Amino acid sequence: MKSLINAVIVVAVLAAPAITFAQPNQPLTRAEVREELVQLEKSGYNPRDDVHYPANLQRAEAILAEQKNGVTAYGPDEQGGSQSGK
Repeated sequence: MKSLINAVIVVAVLAAPAITFAQPNQPLTRAEVREELVQLEKSGYNPRDDVHYPANLQRAEAILAEQKNGVTAYGPDEQGGSQSGK
């Protein structure tokens, strides 16, 4: 029984650092939350539209993610290049 208790204590001590690293370092500030809401509203999200709530928010978040990654929804991908010469 004593060895079981010791084993549980060892596992708990070894698992504690992994659990603490899983948590975010700092919570969002009020200004950061407001800035995110402004960006969502610019992307087409309307917080007062209860009828289309989840779809409307998810669409605006997808638009923001595309903008942050530099992806545009218009035109083909620009890969490579062309050169003119002899």
